[in-house]
Amino acid sequence: MNAHLPLWLIPLAPFAGFLINGILGRRLPKWLVTTVALAAPLAAFSVVLEAAAGVFGAGPLQKLLPQGLLPPVSLPLTETCPFAWINAGALHVDFSFVLDQLSLVMLLVVTGVGFLIHVYSVGYMGDDEGYARYFSFLNLFLFFMSVLVLAANALVMFIGWEGVGLASYLLIGFYFQKKSAADAGKKAFIVNRIGDFGFLIAMFLLLANFGTLTFTEIATKLGQDPGWQGGVVTVIALCLMLGAAGKSAQLPLYIWLPDAMEGPTPVSALIHAATMVTAGVYMVARNHVLFGHAPFALGVVAIVGALTAIFAATIALVQNDIKRVLAYSTISQLGYMFLGCGVAAYSAAIFHLVTHAFFKALLFLAAGAVIHGLGGEQDLRKMGGLWKKLPVTFAVTTVGVLAIAGFFPFAGFFSKDAILYAAFLQGANGRVLWLVGVVTALLTSFYMFRLWYLAFLGKPRSPEVHPHESPWSMRGPLLILALLSICGGWIGGTWAGVGRFGGFLAPSVGAGAAETGGSAHLELVLSLVAVGVALAGWLVAHLLYREKSTLAASLATALPGGYRLLADKYFVDEFYGATVVKPLLGLSKFFLEWVVEIGILGGAAWLLGGVAKLAGAALQRWQSGNLRSYAAWVAAGAALVLLFLLVPWATVLASLTAIHLGVAGH
Repeated sequence: MNAHLPLWLIPLAPFAGFLINGILGRRLPKWLVTTVALAAPLAAFSVVLEAAAGVFGAGPLQKLLPQGLLPPVSLPLTETCPFAWINAGALHVDFSFVLDQLSLVMLLVVTGVGFLIHVYSVGYMGDDEGYARYFSFLNLFLFFMSVLVLAANALVMFIGWEGVGLASYLLIGFYFQKKSAADAGKKAFIVNRIGDFGFLIAMFLLLANFGTLTFTEIATKLGQDPGWQGGVVTVIALCLMLGAAGKSAQLPLYIWLPDAMEGPTPVSALIHAATMVTAGVYMVARNHVLFGHAPFALGVVAIVGALTAIFAATIALVQNDIKRVLAYSTISQLGYMFLGCGVAAYSAAIFHLVTHAFFKALLFLAAGAVIHGLGGEQDLRKMGGLWKKLPVTFAVTTVGVLAIAGFFPFAGFFSKDAILYAAFLQGANGRVLWLVGVVTALLTSFYMFRLWYLAFLGKPRSPEVHPHESPWSMRGPLLILALLSICGGWIGGTWAGVGRFGGFLAPSVGAGAAETGGSAHLELVLSLVAVGVALAGWLVAHLLYREKSTLAASLATALPGGYRLLADKYFVDEFYGATVVKPLLGLSKFFLEWVVEIGILGGAAWLLGGVAKLAGAALQRWQSGNLRSYAAWVAAGAALVLLFLLVPWATVLASLTAIHLGVAGH
């Protein structure tokens, strides 16, 4: 690694951008704020590309590209900061970064997609009063996300983990004057603290049982002792999964992500689609050896992922806010990634993470272009006929919809089917998970084509609105992401698996079932089933929203209970409000009013009042107005003064001391 730029430059560049725009942004001209804001992620991306070029140039692309194209090289490459961070007794923690196949892929996504979204934001946020503040927060997020990805141990990862939570809170609540945005930021922050508690407990247990937080050392100790199975390892893995469920919006901690759409749309694309919400998936993959020694926890990961995928997809079926449809879609797609991790197909999960970053960032940014063109309108029921007015946005949205629905040869086809294929190979239980995934794919295709039809086809439903295409600063990133959504899945190397990509990641995450089992015939059959399901979803959406556009409303009227259940998101927020939020608020109010205000503050006030009252009563006797009383008090005071002056107090004290010592001696 000495021949390359140091890894710490990757997080340092966006941190410098955060400081400059955060401190001086209001005093700088807008062009300079823009320059700093774009230079920071571009510099980080350049360092990642330089590191990748050095590594790939020496050979790992031989596993990613056609055989024999490049000579071999060994990974991982690790760089440690020149100082020890914590030395306390037996605890030694270095502030260290690691570059291996897994972190390299993740860094390319974080910095590459992050830079494109920064460019898009220049046009989208161009007229906002908080322009400099927005970009300082966005740079701060990239700093913490880079630290999280590069971390060589759990404590350094936790710094990035908490940092992206802070940046997310700031960006969700960017329009803090708006109550719904401020509440959404607080909701995200509080819900994520629940998951972070699990991460903290896991770190304490790792220290207690392994004496280290370094990922490679933990993996080595697990490999050396075959007795590490179940038990405390399962508890640690479940605690880590709790943390991952919070950050990656899985059941039951998913509730913050839909409300996070209150932030600017580019924030939704970067943080809540492409990068931060995938941190939980990355963390599970980074600890794959630990999860491999806890099969029960791994099964929990798979089940939670599958249930989240289908649960969120059903809610997305009837949402009318274009961003909320995509928000529930993100939760559902994250469920696919956890399903992949749960069946030990980590390469497939990371592959879907990469392709999802492409097409979901594309869909969010395209939705932002629609909202921008309609003057802030987000309701699908007030759109329609936009394909003529927004041809570029329509074209890239079509690419994104085909990709997420899983049509060949778009990116989502390869990565999603790789997860389903791996699940199918896990026996009877795996085939149940596969079936859940296939049904979810059907729902995904339906609600995405529903969005497509409602927004772009048919007649305009708001004639007074005059939509306009976005500036090129917004269209340029859309076109690049559309290209990646078309061809990004081709790096997989097989029809629906992750052949070359899986081989590349194998040294970091191991080889899953998708790389070691099955057959080409089974792979082809399952891929055809998945494509057929995607086509069926499209046909149903076409029937309901194109051929018989009144049929959907008729179905909603005919099934009011089911429609309301989905439209109100299964009343989960109301349930949490009644069982968690209100009891906690009531308990807090009790302690505040009775214990703090009445008990402590009221008691202190009563005590001080009583003392003042007694002192006043005593002083009142002195101020009686009786001259003979005053004369008596003066005489008594004079006598005390004379007594003090005339009596040899030193002699008296010495005598008393001598008497005390004499008594003690006897």
